[in-house]
Amino acid sequence: MDVFNQLSIWLSFQLSIIFLLGIPFTLSIWSIKKRNKAVIKLLSIYWKVSILFFISLLLLIGKYNYALVVTNIATLLMTVSVWFWNDINDELREYDFSYSLTTTTKIWRWTITFISLNFFIQSLQNFSCFSFINSDACEIWLQPSSNLYIIMKDLFNFFFGANFTQTISKFLGLFSLLIYTLGLFQWSIIKLPKNGRNSCFSENDKN
Repeated sequence: MDVFNQLSIWLSFQLSIIFLLGIPFTLSIWSIKKRNKAVIKLLSIYWKVSILFFISLLLLIGKYNYALVVTNIATLLMTVSVWFWNDINDELREYDFSYSLTTTTKIWRWTITFISLNFFIQSLQNFSCFSFINSDACEIWLQPSSNLYIIMKDLFNFFFGANFTQTISKFLGLFSLLIYTLGLFQWSIIKLPKNGRNSCFSENDKN
């Protein structure tokens, strides 16, 4: 059962690379080429929100005890960010199934919703890892980030000539989390009430 659980978690992280990074990157380029404002707007919001997921990876590398909590919050916010906006949803509904860009975007939205739900369900199977990631039972959640750790060590050494340690990763993750939280708090207090469920990220960035 542990082997199956480990494989399932590893597969979830691999799928997240494809559907949380690869496909939205492709959609971003595709939408710019097609000049589709609705998809461009949606992906612009998504990338801003998804920063939290990459912060959670830094925290997993640094073995921060509440890293798994941050990961689940990140996937939840990413899912909400692609469904929440009334104006974007209305624009996407205007396109029929034959328009491949918006159809792919709609399928992608459902896919990341499934990934987010899957992450949460798998996390509940290791509930103690929400508050103590450093136990032996939680090692399966740390292994998928090991490859990223190796890549970041090489890049850090190349650009700065220094070792990238788990302590540095934890510090960078926590500092980024603080900045992100302050920005999200400011947006929810100031911008969200002003624009409601319209895409206030994009609208206010233009002002």
